[in-house]
Amino acid sequence: MEYGHRNLRTDLALEAQEMLTQEVEEKIPGLTVKTANDEDVVITRVTISTPQAAQMMGKVEGEYVTVEAQGLRYKNTLLQEKVMQMLAKELAALLPLSQNATVLVVGLGNWQITPDALGPRAVEKIVVTRHLQDMLSPELKGGVRSVCAIAPGVLGVTGMETAEIVHGIVSRIKPDAVIAIDALAAAASHRVVTTVQLSNTGIHPGSGVGNKRFGLTQESLQVPVIAIGVPTVVHASTIAMDTINAMQEQAAFARYLKSMERLSEADRHTIVKQVLPNSLGDLMVTPKEVDRQIADISAVVAGGINQAMHPNIDYANIHRYLH
Repeated sequence: MEYGHRNLRTDLALEAQEMLTQEVEEKIPGLTVKTANDEDVVITRVTISTPQAAQMMGKVEGEYVTVEAQGLRYKNTLLQEKVMQMLAKELAALLPLSQNATVLVVGLGNWQITPDALGPRAVEKIVVTRHLQDMLSPELKGGVRSVCAIAPGVLGVTGMETAEIVHGIVSRIKPDAVIAIDALAAAASHRVVTTVQLSNTGIHPGSGVGNKRFGLTQESLQVPVIAIGVPTVVHASTIAMDTINAMQEQAAFARYLKSMERLSEADRHTIVKQVLPNSLGDLMVTPKEVDRQIADISAVVAGGINQAMHPNIDYANIHRYLH
């Protein structure tokens, strides 16, 4: 069965669930959604537990946790630290590890293209300790795991599939888990660089911009794979749709838009396609402040991973541990 929400491209399970809910009124077996609010942060947990729900959602079965904070698009140190702690807590819940576990962090994306540089930028801030395990002081042992990290680049730069590179590393160092960080695409412009999604379903490098790549999953790597993603782009067609919807909701435009009140969702998509020719239909849009925002959000993601992996490190003096 095909659903209209497939017209809007999103990598966020939360958005897929929101769009599906608008079309299917009855409860979907195998799909549960729980939301918690903590002042300026919203945490949503989406669980897909049946093949039917997975097909309707267009997502793989598993757990998806979304942490949203609109203030992340601005420079807000206190909020960033708060989100880091929340990410650490959610990551620890999704990926229970022993204290002596080894974890490989993979930063996916192209470091030469800012909206796609989330993974490499985050990897730069990961506290790597695999090479230091024999030199840790007694007070740190037991709370500092063995962590290694790599940014393997993209096929167009290296000539190698990312999954091929990661598979070779995993087969060599045999980590207990892999954490993959990647940039995503959102269906709502307000979620760009304000939302972090964690899932235990693995990841498909390049899928955020419509490319088909070999996946980094537990099935392909034979170890648990946690995916952490942040939407950094949105489709131009999405912004056009947002504009139409916002104008309909504004009383000031009501008398000009009487004829549009009867437009169905399909009609709106038709209008957008007429305005945006095929050559621009897949155009990806990113904020003009993306350089600063990627720097900030990559630090938040890396901070959450660091706190989850190394609970004994004093993060007030984190510079002592950075490579």
